[in-house]
Amino acid sequence: MAFLLRRAQAALFTIACVMLMLFVLVRSVPGDMASIMLGPRATPELRARIVAEMGLDQNIFTQLWLFLTRVVRGDFGEDVISRRPIFDIVAEVLPNTLILAGTALFLSLVFGILLGLIAAKSRGSWADSLLGLLSVAFVSTPSLVVSIVLLLLFSRALHWFPVAGVGDSGDVLDQLAHLVLPATALALGWIGYIARLVRAALLETLTEHHIRTLRAYGVPEWRIAGIYALRLALVPLVSILGIGLGDLIGSAVFAELIFARPGIGSLIFNSIAVRNYPVVQAAVLIIVLIYILANMAVDLINSRLDPRIARALREGRQA
Repeated sequence: MAFLLRRAQAALFTIACVMLMLFVLVRSVPGDMASIMLGPRATPELRARIVAEMGLDQNIFTQLWLFLTRVVRGDFGEDVISRRPIFDIVAEVLPNTLILAGTALFLSLVFGILLGLIAAKSRGSWADSLLGLLSVAFVSTPSLVVSIVLLLLFSRALHWFPVAGVGDSGDVLDQLAHLVLPATALALGWIGYIARLVRAALLETLTEHHIRTLRAYGVPEWRIAGIYALRLALVPLVSILGIGLGDLIGSAVFAELIFARPGIGSLIFNSIAVRNYPVVQAAVLIIVLIYILANMAVDLINSRLDPRIARALREGRQA
């Protein structure tokens, strides 16, 4: 609990800094914010209403206080264009992005761990060299390029998968078919990265004393590598999962735009294009919150995988 409280304090401080940064950046945009947001529709009456709703007629400190208190209450205001609550707009597309990022993370873990295990067990062989070359190629290729190639090859040329959208809401198979290509495009780079990380961690773990003790007792090699060594090798991998989830959510904007998937990434992009800054603020804050919660969960999982981490946390609490 002491560890969680310390992390919660750090999380609150981070969120406060992000809120302050967003407030400053939005108000640093040259020109009148209400006129920029409204564009050609900026009649004097409509502009005056938006100024009053957003508190732009107040001094900067009052505006900051209003912004912070509204966000704390979960009130992001009303969208100027659609006149809908901004929170509802973000909540409507957020599940699509979470499903896409979660699927990409799952594919990255499954194939990355498998390739890393094979490379570690075949160290120095042609298979290890081939997997190392593929891993570097995967990491070096941007998800934007991968998305375009997959779209042209498997959707336009071979017609194996749908081109765009998320599929029918009641058809699970159709939704999965629409999910394969964008999730693969996001996962490919992380598959290569995780494969190299698992290989390096396994090679280091297989030389430790307790692994040699297991060999001396006659434990099968596949069991040593696939269970005992892999468990400790997963500790550095789990440490980057929070960062990985945040990176996948951020990179999802390319896949969502190319495959025309409604999501929080495409929402931010389209909102910036029409200068709808309140929607951008709400979406970015929610992404930051997800990122922080994911990293807190990663720390707790690490303490379960490696007892040494839990012991260090207890010693830090006692100190």
